[in-house]
Amino acid sequence: MAQQADFDKLANLERPHKSMINIMPLQTGSILTDAARRALVEFGDGYSVCDFCQGRLTGIANPPVNKFVGEMLPEFLGCDEATLTYGARDGIFMVFHAMAKPGDVVVVDANRHYSTAVAAERAGLEVVAVPRSDYPEYVVDVEAYAAVVKERKPALIMVTYPDGKYGNVPDAARIGEIAMEAGVPFLINGAYAVGRMPVKMDALHADFLVGSGHKSMASAGPSGVLGMKAKWHDVVLRPSVESKKKEVECLGCTVRGVPLATLMASFPEVRERVNRWDEQVTKAQWFATSMEELGFSLIGEKPHKHDLMDFETPAFYEISQRVRERGYFLYKELKERGIWGIQPGQTKALKVSTFAASQEELGKVLTAFKEIIDKYR
Repeated sequence: MAQQADFDKLANLERPHKSMINIMPLQTGSILTDAARRALVEFGDGYSVCDFCQGRLTGIANPPVNKFVGEMLPEFLGCDEATLTYGARDGIFMVFHAMAKPGDVVVVDANRHYSTAVAAERAGLEVVAVPRSDYPEYVVDVEAYAAVVKERKPALIMVTYPDGKYGNVPDAARIGEIAMEAGVPFLINGAYAVGRMPVKMDALHADFLVGSGHKSMASAGPSGVLGMKAKWHDVVLRPSVESKKKEVECLGCTVRGVPLATLMASFPEVRERVNRWDEQVTKAQWFATSMEELGFSLIGEKPHKHDLMDFETPAFYEISQRVRERGYFLYKELKERGIWGIQPGQTKALKVSTFAASQEELGKVLTAFKEIIDKYR
């Protein structure tokens, strides 16, 4: 039976890394803007964005959800129409379920996120993966899409742009060309792209583009966006027979309350920050080079084109085999130095993101890594 102390903990929830340098890939693109933090409080009461709803979420004028979804998002995404989702995986499932029937094939990249396979399984689809290169780069063979598509005749083609493991950025525009030549709809999973880097669906010859508000658009989660060509509106956003104002694939309404309010409040800043993406890439490449100078190895394509990176760190793993804390020593050492984002117990390989940290802060991370190695040498 729960004790009073347990209830007290629930009433005093706190996170342990305030003011720390954050290099966690799941968080660096979702750190709220000041405007979003104000919206967090203003719209914290349940479905507060629905105060003036007339039956359709995307039609709400106060706050201006209608303009955000109807005008701002399509321009930002380079699509004809957009809608809201609970996240990238929900957008992917909506497209899978609406565009294909059980037993159909969907061609994906070998670096796809696990949720892509789960979405396909839920929709009753067969997943066929386009191959990638071997260790250490794991680059998807974009040209191989053509042969796989010709052989399997899929209902959909999809690519993860970039993938969430290595941060590899495949040539999505080339895949789009292959899709157009084959006459197959093309879906891009831009969970780590939309809101971080410039992404225009039309320039990539895509039919659909999904983004993640809580991974890359400075929003509280869960939240996401889905852009599409106008010709797919009646398929993916078909209205319910029961309730004419509700879309079937959205189950009527999707993201509301704080996730939506923070997504909109952060949007002006997100819209501007993607124009500085070249600075993010330069910073990431500098960090990768510095990490390799410490004896670590970047896994993924080189030169790297994204802030998300995966490093083999044998020096930390070797230390973990002979210290009392085992793999937890690194988490402890970094926390003491004001650095957050390395999972407790992780030493053999580290997945990091340089997106939210300045070059000066990343310099402190590099110094910390060197100090820790020297301490246990």
